[in-house]
Amino acid sequence: MRSSGAALAALLALSVVLAAPASAGQEVRIKHQGLTLNGMLKTADGKTLADGLVLMVHGTLAHNAMDTMANLATVLSERGLTVLSINLSLGIDDRHGMYDCAVTHRHRHLDALDEITVWLDWLKRKGSGPVVLLGHSRGGNQAARFAAERGHPLLRNLVLMAPATWNEAAAAEAFERRHGRALAEPLLQARALVKAGRGDEVIPAAGLLYCPGANVTAASFASYYSSDPRFDTPSILPDIKLPTLVIIASDDAVVRNLAARVKPLADGKRLRFAVIDGAGHFFLDLFAEDIGDHIETLLAAGG
Repeated sequence: MRSSGAALAALLALSVVLAAPASAGQEVRIKHQGLTLNGMLKTADGKTLADGLVLMVHGTLAHNAMDTMANLATVLSERGLTVLSINLSLGIDDRHGMYDCAVTHRHRHLDALDEITVWLDWLKRKGSGPVVLLGHSRGGNQAARFAAERGHPLLRNLVLMAPATWNEAAAAEAFERRHGRALAEPLLQARALVKAGRGDEVIPAAGLLYCPGANVTAASFASYYSSDPRFDTPSILPDIKLPTLVIIASDDAVVRNLAARVKPLADGKRLRFAVIDGAGHFFLDLFAEDIGDHIETLLAAGG
């Protein structure tokens, strides 16, 4: 537990961060369940939090300084939109950079929803105006699930960049291809441990996501690999009431056939989609400008 003096010093430091010139962005930190969460706040020229902002969530085991997120944050701030790009903790205190696969995985897929809530509550206390929630890849699924299952008074719009899709057979095949063994055995073990109240128990060398041979708690493994149709973002789009924009990369080699899945659902008002020709899954380089164009169009339409 921090002393009251240390807590006051931390509060003063945060106040300095928020008051400092933000053209280059300033890191802000908050506490959640004993962990420090951090995010990069880029305040657009002439704007304050009261004018609203874009809250951005990165993809699988990634971070807010990756090119996809950093480039987009710069583009949006140049267009007059304040941006808060957060790092999901993934169970690590004050995490930066890509997740280190040597560290035992204790995080769960839906932890992101709790952390999005904490950031939105913090923004509300700071007097923030309306928020556009934006998620990329797995972060797109997490943002969509947040909007569909929880919501928040500050939320006005949702932007999903190449949001994750899912089906059970493909997930099992991908696990076997990456980790060199069938998914069924470690998943059965993980689910049994969770059912027995031993979700914190580590399964050695189970592997998780992009980390072959990684040590993983049973609860973490089960959260990412148990059969759950809501991993499939298109299937939950009808549950989202916010004006939503799905941004699709024409050359996406990670999330395939997204346009075909989204187009029948789009009505041009509550749900819109845009295909960016030539873009890959990470929307690198000048493709961030295309995303900026589509977000400006969404906001100008009052959606």
